[in-house]
Amino acid sequence: MPEFQRPEIIRPPSEWRSYYLPLTAGCSNNSCTFCSNYGSKLQVRDIEDVKKEIDALALYLKNGVTLPEIHWIVYAIAREWDGKGVFLQDGDALVYPFSKMKEVLTYLNQKLPHVERVATYATTQDILRRSPDELKELRKLKLGIFYIGLETGSDELLKKIGKGVDSRQEIEAARRAKEAGILTSVSVILGIGGKENSEKHALETARVLSEMDPDYVGALTLTLVPGTPLYKDWQDGEISLITPFESLVELSIIIKNSNFTHCFFSSMHASNYFSVRGTLPQDKERMIAELERIIQQGDPALLRPEFLRGL
Repeated sequence: MPEFQRPEIIRPPSEWRSYYLPLTAGCSNNSCTFCSNYGSKLQVRDIEDVKKEIDALALYLKNGVTLPEIHWIVYAIAREWDGKGVFLQDGDALVYPFSKMKEVLTYLNQKLPHVERVATYATTQDILRRSPDELKELRKLKLGIFYIGLETGSDELLKKIGKGVDSRQEIEAARRAKEAGILTSVSVILGIGGKENSEKHALETARVLSEMDPDYVGALTLTLVPGTPLYKDWQDGEISLITPFESLVELSIIIKNSNFTHCFFSSMHASNYFSVRGTLPQDKERMIAELERIIQQGDPALLRPEFLRGL
């Protein structure tokens, strides 16, 4: 078996104070046409190697001792850690075999009992692979939130971008997580359908988000990654990118047409041209008014410049 290659730290903005513990590298669903993981090969980390890192982390936190055989990044992250959250890497950690996932979480809780919550990215496929009882077991071991990439609610676009699931499955995965007591944070990508499907993408995304009824929603704006199929589609003229102001129109449509029980909705991600955030439904009118004011003014100076945008 090839040696496990520790992945780069790619995490949700809200996990910035967490400890990053890799269980996998890459993604098993490596067919998303917009993603830098496209075509990558999933690596699964040996459980004894994971436990060795947990041991080293616990030793460092208790006695300040560093071990030469432990990757330097363990101690760099530990120095900035708030001691409360652990984020399981990489883009697909929930694919880790269930019995091993249980063993890792049990060991983590034994060695670091002060940890309050564990989080992970979770593909819809991985959530649906887990039975309701298995998800409840993980929740008891402090796995408290799934970050789910919906991207779009349009079945046509989901197929086109290679997500491997349809909107019905996305809704079912969110329902299953919620029933297990696991919070859901869902991301959508403004502009993923190009100009050609802009309104359809926004309306269908609002519909599916409403049915998922997540605890959090994060909106990102499409950033093309060289080497991906979507980038080639753009080069070949098969997709026309929306303008910055058109991304705000999509965002406004999604917020206007979404109906949530209680959801914190944010477009604070660095890829976006303008940021709004608030709790829906309470802040819906304010957030829509903010967006409409910027759209009507049409002043590029009010938007985040391209050089400050990022993944």
